Amino acid sequence: MTSDSRAIDALEYEAPFLIEKLLKEHIADTSEEAEALFTEVKRYFVLIRSDHTKIWKMRSLRIDAVWHQFILFTGEYMKFCERFFGTYIPHRPDNAPKPETMNSTETMSFEAFQTRYTELFGGPLPDAWYDERSVTTNRRVLNDLAGTLSLQDHGDMTLLLTSAGEVLASVNLPGRDALAFVSRTGAFYVRELPGGLTDEEQVALVATLVEHKVLRVGA
Repeated sequence: MTSDSRAIDALEYEAPFLIEKLLKEHIADTSEEAEALFTEVKRYFVLIRSDHTKIWKMRSLRIDAVWHQFILFTGEYMKFCERFFGTYIPHRPDNAPKPETMNSTETMSFEAFQTRYTELFGGPLPDAWYDERSVTTNRRVLNDLAGTLSLQDHGDMTLLLTSAGEVLASVNLPGRDALAFVSRTGAFYVRELPGGLTDEEQVALVATLVEHKVLRVGA
């Protein structure tokens, strides 16, 4: 069996212990969603191991969270890596190759990532790779920057700023209360946003903040 075929075989690997943990930690709402996210973790491994000379960044915080949970099952994770990839796959920033084995420092674009994914798996990136597409009114989101953000009014617009003054988002006045709530709240359900926004407006605001990595999606 070649190393390539072993890697593809990894896609058939099942980890019920991990699925249970994803549900317990509220990373996924259902077993089906947890399985779908884990499938993308396995596909990501196959993709990054298909070309060691490139840096393939992890493109989803949700899928990355599943990877983190898998690593916590240390023994199972090590056996999985050795069985299908012949080596341990460490979690490094942006999944950079080890310097001693790296023939290129080229970091691949998201477009290149999409192309490579389609080449390997015969279809486009599923919605799981776009965290913002999983936002619904019943979705729980997390704000690691809560308490460090501030608002600034400019005419009929309100800006959300980092402590360094970087603009993260802007809304018109009807969305100000919702943005103020976001700035100080560490975890909330989308439906809890104040200000009288419609469901569609709540989802659109949170999805934009998730897309720009201000918020991250929970269950």
